[in-house]
Amino acid sequence: MSLRHRPEADRLPVSQRIDQRRDSPKRRQMRPTDWAIKGELFLNCNCTVFCPCVVSLGKHPPTEGSCKAWMAIAIDEGHYEGESLAGLNVGLMVEIPGRMAEGDWKVAAYVDDRASGKAYNGLLQILSGAAGGTTGLFTVLVSEIIHAEREKVEIMREGRRRGLYIGRKIQGEIEMLEGSDPDHPVMIKNSRYWMGPDIIAARGLKSKVRDFGRVWDLSGRSAEICAIDWSGSAGKPA
Repeated sequence: MSLRHRPEADRLPVSQRIDQRRDSPKRRQMRPTDWAIKGELFLNCNCTVFCPCVVSLGKHPPTEGSCKAWMAIAIDEGHYEGESLAGLNVGLMVEIPGRMAEGDWKVAAYVDDRASGKAYNGLLQILSGAAGGTTGLFTVLVSEIIHAEREKVEIMREGRRRGLYIGRKIQGEIEMLEGSDPDHPVMIKNSRYWMGPDIIAARGLKSKVRDFGRVWDLSGRSAEICAIDWSGSAGKPA
């Protein structure tokens, strides 16, 4: 059987083929923006032991094969293009089908109902990765933003405990793991983890998610606490 060859006219140079690609409306684009957030992020996931994503940088599978988690962001200081973000809270529901680094994250965002219109939109730009900077990689990792809404987002930070409360949708509490020195919790330091270099190991206490068809009980599962210092790239000196 003879092979059929396409005419040379059908063969476009690689550069021309790339130029003719069309952007998907579902693909978020980064627009470097002047923003910054300092505060604390903590989360509770379904890993049965301390989450392997921290030391493997998302290359090791979650202990249960997939990741189900809630995250809380307490903003102590911050701004988005001149609009203050200080004192605002954000909750996230995150579902990842496999290794964190392989993407396909599905995310629901609950933004503090005290946020101004500009602050609300700015936080969504930051958390989707569209604002660039520290969270810019989310444009690659997050495949679907299930929903975003204003909510009463309550965060508790008392001693060794942390909590996130969003009505009945997320009710989560975690506690730091005690180290050999009772004054200092178990901690991983100087990591290259996306959240920040120093991660406090914790575990879920009472921890439930009930929203968007998900019903998760993360009590007793892996948890993390991390100080964050994130920012955008616009306006920074080269």
